[in-house]
Formats: sequence, structure tokens, C-alpha cells
Amino acid sequence: MSDLHVQEWGEGIPAVLVHGSISTGEESWAAQRPLADQGFRLIVPDRRGYGPEAEDLGEDYERDARDVDALIGAGAHLVGHSYGGIAALLAAAQRPEAVLSLTVVEPPAWRLALDNPAVNDVLEKAKDVFMRTELSDREFLEAFLGVVGGAPIDEIPEEMLQRSAKQVGPLRRGRMPSEAEIPLDRLRSPSFPKLVVTGGHSPAFDAVCDELAEGMGAERAVIKGAGHTVPMVGQPFNETLLHLWRSV
Repeated sequence: MSDLHVQEWGEGIPAVLVHGSISTGEESWAAQRPLADQGFRLIVPDRRGYGPEAEDLGEDYERDARDVDALIGAGAHLVGHSYGGIAALLAAAQRPEAVLSLTVVEPPAWRLALDNPAVNDVLEKAKDVFMRTELSDREFLEAFLGVVGGAPIDEIPEEMLQRSAKQVGPLRRGRMPSEAEIPLDRLRSPSFPKLVVTGGHSPAFDAVCDELAEGMGAERAVIKGAGHTVPMVGQPFNETLLHLWRSV
């Protein structure tokens, strides 16, 4: 039995939604909650280090992948955003026979495109942000969002910034996603549908996701309107998921 904090919305075919950094499952996937009325049971965990009564842990994509594997159970659709996308990719490669479909949204799988100048620029900027240990959590948050391409700081509600600043610990202490090795060969062979989504805002994420989609034989989609936080656009992203899930 998993000791993760997990919420379940709706009844029907299971779909595991894995959130990214500086957020919880409920916050990240709030706009996807209507999918629970479409015959799907949304399984929404808080990754370790996040959520109520979270342990004082840094992010670790391999540990997350083991947790996701357990949540998939006998079979489920799998969706991962950002750092959670790395975990989703690794979990799908570990047990592809249990994956009904795989969708990843801007996973920072930087190793796939290290020869791309835009990727190297992002990595250099991220390295600088993480090395500046003198930054307060709020300062770190604003600098990090500037690197990954979230909404402009002045467009983010102050309440959300304050809440997010309290959740940067797992990211600051975590394992860098640039270290992750994505087993493309193990993801290419299984026949379940695969989709890679970007927000049309970042040449670096576009380069990584193009390589990822080609390497594992996935469809590509671009959904604009929310930068890196694609799920927040709501209906356009939800319709894309429904189309994929109903094709299985």
C-alpha cells in the first residue's frame, strides 16, 4: 500500500496524473478535473516532498518512477508534466504492458538534445540559479520561472507566488533532471499511444520534445496559452487527452 498522499476524482478507466515541481497534484491538475465526468478515474498523487505532511526530501525522478509504477496498477493512462514527465517516462519504460497511453508535457529531458544551443543556454542559466544558495525561496522561485518559461511574474497572482515559494525546497534539494537517461528503445517498442506536448514558448523544450517524440515514436502537439504550464489552459489540453484516451 503506497504511503503517498493521493486523491482520486471520478470513476471509470484509471488515469494517473503526475505533477511537476513547485506544486501539488491538486494544484497542477485542477483544470483537468472535468475529465472525471467523462468516464475516467483520475489518480492524482503528490510526489514525495510535496503535499500535506510532506517529508523533507529533494526530488528524485527514479523514486518518483517507482511510486508511479505502483499507482498504475493493472493498467492506466499515464500523464506527466515537467519533472513529473521524467518519472512518467521511466515508469512507462519499466512496465509498458500496464500503460494504456502515455502523455508527457514539456519533460526536461535535456540529455536528449545537448547539441542544441537553446538547450545549453537553459542549462547554463539553470545552473547559475541553483548555485546561488544566497537566494531566498521567493527570489529562487522568480529566477527559476524565468528560466523554464512560466507566465511573466507580474501576471501571476501574488497569493500563488507566495504559495509556490513555500514549495521550492524539493526542487532546490533535488536530483537534476539533466541527469536522467530516457530509455527510448524501451519506449519505442510498446504499441500503446504516445503523445509529447509543448506550449509553443521555448526553443529548448521544443528541441527536447522533438527528439523525444521521434525517438519513441510519439505524436507531437503544441498547445499555446500557458507557457510551460500547459495543463492550465484547460479545455484545449483536456480535449487532446480525451481524443488520445478514447482512441485506445
